[in-house]
Parts: sequence; C-alpha cells; structure tokens
Amino acid sequence: MYAFLPRKLPKQLHDLTELALNLRWTWNHALDELWKAIDPLLWARTHNPWLILQNTAPQRLKALCQDAAFSQTLARAIDEHRRYLDEPGWYAGQRPLNDGAQVAYFSMEFGLSEALALYAGGLGVLAGDYLKTASDMGVPILGVGLLYQEGYFRQSIDAAGRQQEAYPHNDPTSLPIQPAFGRDGAWLKVALPLPGRTLHLRVWQVIVGRTRLYLLDSNDLLNGAADRGITSKLYAGGSEMRLLQEVVLGIGGWATLDALGIRVDVCHLNEGHAALLVLERARRFMHKTGVSFQQAWWATRAGNVFTTHTPVAAGFDVFPAALVLKYARGYLDDCQLSSQELLALGRRDPTDDDEPFNMAFLALRGCAQSNAVSRLHGEVSRRLFSDLYPRWPYEEVPVGYVTNGVHVPSWDSAWSDHLWTRSCGKERWLGTVETLADTVADTDDKALWAMAAEQRHDLVNYARQRLAGQLSQRDESPQQVEEAARVLDPNCLTLGFARRFTDYKRPNLLLHDVERLKRLLTHEQHPVQLIIAGKAHPADEQGKQLIQAWMDFVHLPGLRRHVVFLEDYDIEMAQYLVQGVDVWINTPRRPWEACGTSGMKVLVNGGLNLSELDGWWAQAYQPAYGWAIGSDAPSDDEVDAERLYSVLENEVVPLFYSRDNQGIPREWVQHMRASMAQLGPQFSSNRMLHDYLEQYYQPAIQAFRRRGKDQAALACTLHAWHKALATGWDSIHFGQVESRRDGDWLHISVPIYLGEIAAQWVKVELYAHACDGFPDACLPMNAVDKMPGATQGYIFYATVAAERPADHYTPRVRAWHPEAFLPAENPLIAWQR
Repeated sequence: MYAFLPRKLPKQLHDLTELALNLRWTWNHALDELWKAIDPLLWARTHNPWLILQNTAPQRLKALCQDAAFSQTLARAIDEHRRYLDEPGWYAGQRPLNDGAQVAYFSMEFGLSEALALYAGGLGVLAGDYLKTASDMGVPILGVGLLYQEGYFRQSIDAAGRQQEAYPHNDPTSLPIQPAFGRDGAWLKVALPLPGRTLHLRVWQVIVGRTRLYLLDSNDLLNGAADRGITSKLYAGGSEMRLLQEVVLGIGGWATLDALGIRVDVCHLNEGHAALLVLERARRFMHKTGVSFQQAWWATRAGNVFTTHTPVAAGFDVFPAALVLKYARGYLDDCQLSSQELLALGRRDPTDDDEPFNMAFLALRGCAQSNAVSRLHGEVSRRLFSDLYPRWPYEEVPVGYVTNGVHVPSWDSAWSDHLWTRSCGKERWLGTVETLADTVADTDDKALWAMAAEQRHDLVNYARQRLAGQLSQRDESPQQVEEAARVLDPNCLTLGFARRFTDYKRPNLLLHDVERLKRLLTHEQHPVQLIIAGKAHPADEQGKQLIQAWMDFVHLPGLRRHVVFLEDYDIEMAQYLVQGVDVWINTPRRPWEACGTSGMKVLVNGGLNLSELDGWWAQAYQPAYGWAIGSDAPSDDEVDAERLYSVLENEVVPLFYSRDNQGIPREWVQHMRASMAQLGPQFSSNRMLHDYLEQYYQPAIQAFRRRGKDQAALACTLHAWHKALATGWDSIHFGQVESRRDGDWLHISVPIYLGEIAAQWVKVELYAHACDGFPDACLPMNAVDKMPGATQGYIFYATVAAERPADHYTPRVRAWHPEAFLPAENPLIAWQR
C-alpha cells in the first residue's frame, strides 16, 4: 500500500500534491502553465500532473522552491482551488432539490482524461463530463466504475494503411488515484462470494473537483490468476469474463458503497452493465429491514434510474441462462427465489426457457424510471422495449428521454473561453444556463470571426505536429516528415470528421464519389480541407477496412495538403478538433445514433454542424444553426451521399467564402452566433443534469424515502397490491359499449366487471389511437353506477367532444396506485374487445 502514497515533496511544494490528485485540472486550464513549468516535455507528452510529481528530479524540485514566480503562481492556484472546493455551489441554494440526498452513478467507462484512460468512446466521455458537471454545480453525485489494468487500445496506422493496436499498462503508481480507506482506516477491500472461491476487490478513489469516483480492481494477490484478470481490459474476454465484469460493477459497486457507509438514495445505471446492482441493493435492504426480497424489490426499485444508450436490440448484453445461474446461486437460497423467478427478470418472455438473460431487461424491471438519451432515441427505445409492456401503445411504453449534453469547460478553447467570459462572466457554467443565450448573442461579428481564425490556426499547428510524429514512427523519409509542416491551411474552410469506425456510422459516406470529393477539396478559388480521425474496434474487420479506404484516399496525388488522417483518436485530439473545425460532419445511418455528443462539443467554439437528422441533431436542427442530410425516413446511402456533396458545394463552401470588404463572412458568422447562443447552453451537461434532477432524481428520492419508512410499510403495501392484481386480473371483463351524440358531445358508457379487484386499484379510460389526422387521446371514465347483483361491477361513463367518431374510442382498464410508477412497475392492462 505504501507504494501508492504521495511522494514526499519539499514543504514549499506540498500543495502540488493536493492539486495533482484532484482531476479538476482536466478542465481548469489555468493550471496548465503551472505543470508545464515543472517539466515541459513530460507535460506535453502525458498531461498527467501526478506523473510529473513522481518523476521530477530532486534538483528540479529544489530549484522550484527558490523560484519566486513559481511560488506565487502556486499560491494563487491553491487559493483558487480551495475557494472552489469550499463554495457550496448552485445545488446548495435550491429548494426542494437540496434535501441531503446522494446519487451514485454506475458506469463501465469513465472518460475524464488521457491520464486516466478508462473509456472506449462516447459512453465513457459522457460519464466523465457528468461527474465534472456535478462538481461544478455542487450536486452530490459520486461515480462507481472499474480500474482496468489496460484501458482501451492505442491506435497506430502502418505503412499499408492498416490499424494496429497496442495496450499500454495502467500502472496505479502513475495514475492520479489513491486507495480508498474504509471506516477502520485500512485500504478498503470488498469480498464477493463466487462459485468455489471469494473474489477480493481493491477499491480506489479518484477526486473529481468536489465529487468522488470509486474504482474497483480485481488485481489482488489473494485472487487466482483468472480472477485477477477480470479488470484487466475494458470489454475484454468472452461471455463469462464480461459477466464477471458486470458482477464486479453492479454487485461489487453496491457492496463498496455499503462498506464505505455511504447512504445512497438514487442509483443511476449508465447503460445496463451495472444492472445486477438492482438485485444486490434489494438483497441488502431485505437483510437490514427483515422484509421479503419481493418487498425489498418494491422499496429499492423506486430509487433506481436506468439510462439506455442502445438503439438496436443487438447492442444489449445477453448471457446464457446457465451462466447467470452459476453466479446467482446465492440469490436463489438467500432471497428464496426459484431459478425461473430470477431468470424471468431478464427475459422478454418469462416462460421461455430457451431465452437468454438480457441485462437491459433486468435494468428496466429493476428501475422504476428509465430514459433514452435523445427525443428520437426515446421513440426508438419505446418500440425496442414494447414487448415488455404487452398491449400498451408504443407512445406509453415507460421510457422517457433526457438528451445528452457536454461539459463545456472541458471542450471550449482558450479563445472561446475568453469570449464567453467577457459576455457571460467566469461562473457561467456553474449553475443553470437559461440566460446565457441572450448574453452571448450580443457578440459582434469581428470578435466571433477572429476567434474562429485563432482556433483554426491552433488546430492546423496541432495536426501538423501529430502528422509529423505519425510519419516519423512509421519510418517515413525525412522529406515526408518535413512535408507535414506544410499540410493544411489556417485560412481554409476546415471540415472535421472523427468517430468510431463502424458500419452504421457510415464514416466513408464522403468517399461515395471520390472524384467529386477531390474536386471539392482542391477547388482553386474556394479550397476545402478535411481532418479525419477514429478507431475501429479490434475485432471489427469491416471497420478497419473503412479506415484503410481513407488512408488510400489521403495518399492520392494532389491531396496531401488538403486532407489528413490523424491516428489514435482520444480526448486530447478531440479537444483540438472540436475547437478548431469550421464544420463538424456526422453521417450515421438513421435511427442508429442514440444521441451522439461530438457535434455538441463544437457549439461553444462557434463550429457548425452538417449531420444526418439522427440523435441530438434531429431535435436541434434549424437552418439558422447548420445543415442537415437525410430526412425523417430511414437512411439511404445513395441519396444521403448526393445530399452531402450538394450541401457542401452549394451551401457550405459559398457561405464560408462570401466575404465583405473587411474580409468577414457575415452570413456565416450569423450562423455561428445563432448556434453558439441557442444550442451551446441547451446541449450543455448543465442542462442535462438539471433535467435529471427535476424529472428523475427528485421523484426517485421522494418515492424511495416514502417506501423505506416504517420498516418499508408502503413497499409492503405496493407488493400486496401487485400480487392481488396479478391474481385477479383475468377476471376483468367488459360489457357492451353504448354511445350517443348530443350536439357537440359524445356520451359513452360501458359496464365493467372487476371481479375481486377493488375499483380504487385501477383506472378506466377511453383511448383513441392517432388516425385520420386526429392525435392520440386518453380520457378518464368515471364509475357512475354500481350494477346490482354483480361483484365489483360498475357502469363507467365519459363525455367527450364529438370531433371524431365514437368508434375511434376503446375503453381500457389499467393497474393504478398513486404511489407506483406506471406502467413501469405494473404493466397490467385490459381492453374492451
């Protein structure tokens, strides 16, 4: 353990340890010069202050102690840092939001910095942005994830244009993390029972501003070789290793919070990887309160929130039933569950013994609230999960949406930061953002265009340096390396395209007509340049071929200065790209992009989007903000490619090069201003976190607390209600519907026999599907008469405007309880035939 203790620094430099161990430096770039002053080369190569402190020579440390300017800079930095930590933050001033609740955010990935490479792509970067935003806004959210001995792979491109992968080791001594200590003062280790052995998990702590991220690591000497490898690599191994990673995240993650004594009201599952925590949370609640597992399930489910990022069923994690039972045997005896009852929680059809166990289904059933990550993705998800809510209209399947957002201070340039600070003040991203649009909208054209020019210049310099490094490592000729210093033009329209290379993202749509693209790039009066980056999954051969096609294009005669492919796309490269491009291009196959956040990152920097109408752009797009390809229909590659070329040739390029006598493209700048002002705040993670607080966390907090009071009395009542409805539901039947028209009104009545079910346990409604130009309609029906001689038989009645025919309406009965989340927690519904 002592190997992980901070290096002992001279007294004058002690504060550097505090600054280095808090990852606020990943977005507080005021500290960059401080770290650069210690070791410029190591800072440029690693951007890891902790590594710099561990490797700086004693003589250099001694010199810094005698450097008055450095001492003053350090003093100012630590004062500002502690002031940030001591301020209560936006959340502390909110009522009723501020109620002492704690939220735990579980994610398989966290993309905070290249210095802590625990992510593969957008899911992890979103999770990192989320924790940073929680810190800035002072919201009590902590993260739970895994510490991988190897993060996602590093990419290089060989001389043949083929992607090659390398997996650097994450040495804990070089990472800005520390052991997490338990209540006994020792390094916290959590033990999980597995078949035939105990799995020992080490727990690490990452400080992220004002919040914490806890990372679990199976590389403990008490474990066998195979178990030590559970956290060896992100998304590694076969089905069993993947399941074990999810056991560690979900079950081990909840056990860690329990061991730390952290009381959590809300568990937020960022994708279904952590779904097993819903079982563990209920099991531990059962033991603490003495209720049954089913009653504990009803109590804890209210405090669980599930976010799905997957737009296709093939993206869900599924496991063979036998494998799940192998690691869930303890739950069967401890919780008095049959194997069929347990497996039913993860199956579409609980009676199908051949169906595998689906983690997304477990998450849906174990979380009272679920959401997608954009408006369009919400529509896709409701259809995707509709089989779990049989006979419910798609529109009422209980999956809402909160559109993703980005942590703006992590992605804005120094030039953009200066402009926004001048317009909106230094604390603009520390709370809600409703007023920012009007403020930045007053920025003048000259300032906006000057900002864009500086950012483009920085990107071109960065791209030249990266390209030179790539060519050198590939052992290209000195002449070719030297030529890298002359690629691209800081005054040229710059397009950016960077993402994971996989078929559905259509990264080669721009290559649909190679000759046309060449003409676009090399136009004599209005040239265009293109910067491309991205990785293919190591097992995705088709994705690797897509990269190779771009490498072939890059090396065509006459294109060297107009297009570059930058290898090893990561957070640092993404920051330069989104800060410097004029237009960000995104071409997914609709509707396969759940949200996509890369295009959001250009907004604050004045970049414009040219994208398929998918994900977030489907709800953000207006002609004033950028350009669209595709339509509301599923994508057509041929049509979309033609539209992409046409928009670039006839709209984007002419607008960029249409200058006034001051050299300013006024209409282009108007687009920049509109996009920055209207979309920048709207698609920030500040807005996203506020949406989660109001729409999901607050209902979850209040419901969980009500259900947990008085030995979970309300949860026991809800469980009994659910059982009674399930037992008696098939006895519900309808009589003949009668309707009559009276002027502008329809009077509709129907006898309904509820059998053993009490009337207060259900709602009776008239429902009409959207048709003939009319929207969906759902209207309550009231019990006006009790039918004599019938058990729970009533005449239900409603009066509706006679705007549509009576036969559009169908009576229905659905489960109802004022304390339940419906239909998520009880999907029972009956329709008049």
